[in-house]
Amino acid sequence: MLEIKDLTVQYGIEAPVMEDFNLSMKRGEIISIVGESGSGKTTVIRAVLGALPHGGRVVSGDVLFQGKSILDNSLEEWRRLRGTEMSMIFQDCGGTLNPIRKIGGQYVEYIRTHSRMSKWDAWKKAVEMLENMGLPAGENIMECYPHQLSGGMRQRVGIAMAMTFQPQLLLADEPTSALDVTTQAQIVQQMIELRDKYDTGIILVTHNLGVASYMADQLIVMHEGKVVDHGSRDEVMYHATSDYTKKLLQSVPELEGERFVS
Repeated sequence: MLEIKDLTVQYGIEAPVMEDFNLSMKRGEIISIVGESGSGKTTVIRAVLGALPHGGRVVSGDVLFQGKSILDNSLEEWRRLRGTEMSMIFQDCGGTLNPIRKIGGQYVEYIRTHSRMSKWDAWKKAVEMLENMGLPAGENIMECYPHQLSGGMRQRVGIAMAMTFQPQLLLADEPTSALDVTTQAQIVQQMIELRDKYDTGIILVTHNLGVASYMADQLIVMHEGKVVDHGSRDEVMYHATSDYTKKLLQSVPELEGERFVS
């Protein structure tokens, strides 16, 4: 479904922030990319989405989605792709919502931007998706402003919007880091259920090795813009090849002699 070949990204005339990144992903697979801040992990998914910040550019390599290179997509091709076949969840979905507009108005506008639905049908679709994401009384949520919802509820709204058109690929940028531990666990479980229900492929970017290892079919560890370990969850967890990954694993706390990532 998605293939990234020797991708290198650079900002201005500085040294590349990410070099020779490779990935091959099947439908319904979950891939976790782990690394510290500045390791290049968020750059990966922004490059896939064609949404690198100003000054960022792909200097070599390619990104293929469903067998087609997407790096040279026109604005219209990106508009058709984003939000429908490919969606993104951000670290704090509440920060991407307009604070002075109700959830319902924003959600209906989002749906109608990507489809020909009437306002009424879009409203019903939004309520259905919110309730599918574990938010009871979807009609009430639609009438709320973002600040009236908890962080976990806002994150579920963001996931609901991203999943509206059942995308083949979901890109998640630190989707649990702004949440308390209990809510983190609920959101992680929600994303796994989305994969199981819709066969959606997920690329999860996180610094949390516990979350990454729990969810991942493939685990990628990045350090200073380069991949230092890549393999199945068990290959990386139990047979890490880089000193950096070994140190990451050693830093995970233990409870009654058992590591949280096991």
